Amino acid sequence: MQSIAKPAAPPPSTRTAPLDQRILVVDDSRAQRMVLAATLRRSGYDVMEADCAEVALELAQAHDLRLVLSDWMMPGMSGPELCRALRAREGGDYVYFILLTSKNEQAEITEGLEMGADDFLTKPVSGEELRARLKAGKRILDMQAELTAKNRLVEDTLTELQRLYDLVDSDLREARKLQDALVRDRFHDFGTGQVSLLLRSSGHVGGDLVGFFRASQTQVALYSIDVSGHGITSALMTARLAGHLNTASPEYNIALRHTAAEFYRVLPTDVVVTRFNELMTSVIETEHYFTIAFAIVDLTSGEVQLTQAGHPHPAVQRLGGAVEFHGDGGLPVGLIDGARYERVKLRLDPGDRLLLCSDGLTECPAPSGALLDEDGLAAMMQRHRDTRGPALLEAMVWDLTDFHGSDGFPDDLSAVLFEYGGPPSAEL
Repeated sequence: MQSIAKPAAPPPSTRTAPLDQRILVVDDSRAQRMVLAATLRRSGYDVMEADCAEVALELAQAHDLRLVLSDWMMPGMSGPELCRALRAREGGDYVYFILLTSKNEQAEITEGLEMGADDFLTKPVSGEELRARLKAGKRILDMQAELTAKNRLVEDTLTELQRLYDLVDSDLREARKLQDALVRDRFHDFGTGQVSLLLRSSGHVGGDLVGFFRASQTQVALYSIDVSGHGITSALMTARLAGHLNTASPEYNIALRHTAAEFYRVLPTDVVVTRFNELMTSVIETEHYFTIAFAIVDLTSGEVQLTQAGHPHPAVQRLGGAVEFHGDGGLPVGLIDGARYERVKLRLDPGDRLLLCSDGLTECPAPSGALLDEDGLAAMMQRHRDTRGPALLEAMVWDLTDFHGSDGFPDDLSAVLFEYGGPPSAEL
């Protein structure tokens, strides 16, 4: 029997008929096709015909047919094989497939289901039963179309969210570069003392800030700051605070006071922290606050004055390895208007070092939930008492990774390490 050729274009009624009113009848018997087509047209369907599975595949693809009524036994590709081929199409919409069969054995029905058939009709076909089965198929197609539309909406939404995420991610990477630029000089040798800095954010950007500046010919100021919260707003706050500790524009440096001409002098540490608190409570109106350890070291005598405001206690490691913690605690900056802060004095001898760090170290948890705390920090410093400068800070991060169980720390890590060598004439 000669196959029906694929028409160049569907008839006008098929081009305009709704998808759920268009059906493809596949049967190698011309008489059987005519009977089924007549029944379907009387029920309002636009019918296309194919006398073999190969032609049916072409018509279904060309005219986006969603309802297929196919005989089981045909020359060449069988009805179940046609069903499987339709299901295997890339990107095709769902097709409701009904098999016509004279078979009623359970094994054959199971075979058809396994190949993807949705329903079965036994020959000879009852018109009422056929219409009822097609109504059920149309309900399924309607649900499938609704589900597809919702899935496409979800996909479009996810695509847009991914685009926005990529945009935010790109901005955050640039913000990270700008934040890193606030601490460009991670090591500086003052001759009689050396400063090393650690700054590692737990996310793209963080709320920690560390740094130092030359306060006078014989003094260096050190600071470790931890802004509350995480993310962009905390990072913006650190940028603003960094501007208030910048010696490039001494008139804006909150730690300096103008004396005469182009001369400035550094203020006591408790006054500096008090000025920060006044700034936060009266000028910078924000829900954020921050903790700080601020120290001024005399490079010739080793004398240190420091103020602690809610920050972990500064640690001093003596030449022999013993670790001491100093400071009076104090309130975080920006919480209470008029808060008072204390100044502590101590002395570094040649070979001693001072560490200011954020609670990202001392409050780092082990897998058990136990915190590193001051004892753990002291043990780290003692374990690496012969390691100097940036290498010490790096070794401490490695130790913290072992303690935490991974390098995915829950909080930012930051520290300022000052190592005192003593006056030029001193002999260690």
